Amino acid sequence: MSEPADPAAASASASARDRDAVLHAVSSAVLAVTRHLSVREVLQVIVRSAARLLDAKYAALGVPDDDGAFAEFVAEGISDEQWAAIGPTPRQHGMLGAMLREGTPVRLADIRRDPRFEWWPKAHPILKDFLGVPIMDGGTVLGIIFLSNKRTPGGFDEADEELLTLFAAHAAIAITNARLYERGRELTVVEERTRMARELHDAVSQKLFSLRLTARAAAALARTDPERAAEAIERVERMAGEALTELRAVIVELRPAELDRHGLVESLRKQVALLDRLHPMTVAFTDEGEAPGDRDLDLAPEIEVAVLRVAQEALHNAVRHARAARIDVRLAHREAALVLEVTDDGAGFDEAGVHGLGLPSMSDRAQAVGGTLTVSSAPGRGTTVRLEVPA
Repeated sequence: MSEPADPAAASASASARDRDAVLHAVSSAVLAVTRHLSVREVLQVIVRSAARLLDAKYAALGVPDDDGAFAEFVAEGISDEQWAAIGPTPRQHGMLGAMLREGTPVRLADIRRDPRFEWWPKAHPILKDFLGVPIMDGGTVLGIIFLSNKRTPGGFDEADEELLTLFAAHAAIAITNARLYERGRELTVVEERTRMARELHDAVSQKLFSLRLTARAAAALARTDPERAAEAIERVERMAGEALTELRAVIVELRPAELDRHGLVESLRKQVALLDRLHPMTVAFTDEGEAPGDRDLDLAPEIEVAVLRVAQEALHNAVRHARAARIDVRLAHREAALVLEVTDDGAGFDEAGVHGLGLPSMSDRAQAVGGTLTVSSAPGRGTTVRLEVPA
């Protein structure tokens, strides 16, 4: 007959397992900080670890921006379909706004009964028990991390709050390191662009000076020695082609800084989200890739620049001139091509009578990378700008 289990020993063993779980989860978060340069990846590791360790159904972490929303917002427990139904990332209101302002932990048996609670979108999951902790850098609130709907009965306790506070400290490290890394990259980009500007100035000055002299020589020889004049004109044409090639190479290298930081998909997503916040119309982005919102298109640099610039020009036109209620930006793969469409439901225009709106510029960008641009519009029927480029 076996001896009865020692309650004290069992409790000590359970405590040891809990400590091991804590150490493992925190270790994952710390390794994520050192292993990844993407702040979003790091935050996802922290949120996932916190939700698993504290046995929460839902977890999220938000880093606020300066426009009343969140520059980064990652969540655990919500599917891509649910996110699409919920809509844009949350604003700084309700409990999230209160935590950003107050900078103190919040632990509640039912968030819906708290006076700081306001509302959720219709598709938002119902949250009940709630634990939120600010992410602090000294006296500055960098963001918030919160959990909800603990799977085990009883809700969150003081020990859970202490553990989540530990995770928040690691989130602060991740955010600070990522920001330092991005600032370092930005400084490097600025220095490189300054260097290239100097080289471009020297190269273009020399080319233009040579072109001018050769063109003068051709003009002087035109009457007296047509054969030598023709040779000089050929040299002018050749030198002009070389200058154009050099300029195009420099333009490709002077790509927008956001492409280096975020890539094409995320750059488009962020710009659309900003316009959606700043203007009364709805501006939405759809990425029809294999893994929406998290993929590397692996495009040539000049194609990325062309797609981004055409999207910016088309959005600018729609926001300023279309008087639209909705603007949709869609990015999709079509066999060996990448397709960008910017569609609005605004006033439209007569294609035959419009020569401005940046259409020649967008068309030139498309042709320069071997793509095609089509614009479809009619009065009262909105406008669609469609760019197709090789991918």
